[in-house]
Amino acid sequence: MAKRNSSRRTSSTQNSQHSSRRMRRVPAGRVSDARRQEGPLASRPFAPGYGIMGPEEGKGLLRWEWIARKLGNCRTFWLATIYAGESRPHVMPVWGVWVDDAFYFSTGRNSRKGQNLAANSLCTVTNDDGEEAVIVEGRAKPTEDNSLLERVAMAYKKKYKMDPRVMKEPIFRLRPAKVFAFIEKSFPKSATRWKFGS
Repeated sequence: MAKRNSSRRTSSTQNSQHSSRRMRRVPAGRVSDARRQEGPLASRPFAPGYGIMGPEEGKGLLRWEWIARKLGNCRTFWLATIYAGESRPHVMPVWGVWVDDAFYFSTGRNSRKGQNLAANSLCTVTNDDGEEAVIVEGRAKPTEDNSLLERVAMAYKKKYKMDPRVMKEPIFRLRPAKVFAFIEKSFPKSATRWKFGS
């Protein structure tokens, strides 16, 4: 009798484990848990009239590692800031590097960009490829973390053959609040948005 109950418990446990494995399967078209762990959670942007797939149709969402690769390979970026004391935008090309899921760049504290950021840290940076675009929105503030600046300097040296610290000007860290990206040829399926907490 004990053996029979043991057999039933084993069978019940196996069935429960099998059922649990079935429940963990992600429906077709959804973003898997493993994929979510690779970076921030991806979703569809709000863009009515562009034929973008629905928020539950995950097939075609870009991976976070794609963002890192595109920004890592880009040489010249476009930085948009807001004129100090005004409400109009200012756009200029900049060099920069993507390190630890943030964008780093340097500019003179007395430059227009520097003055704008001192008054209002909100800004947007984009890569230079309209066919495979990445737009990063957030706040850019100077960083003085020496260990972090060392990693940023190493990335600068690798890309631009220079150390931004020699200019003795602020090195800004743009922490993403929102990232939007797409591949032009597959825009309705590839348009992807990532949102971050404050």
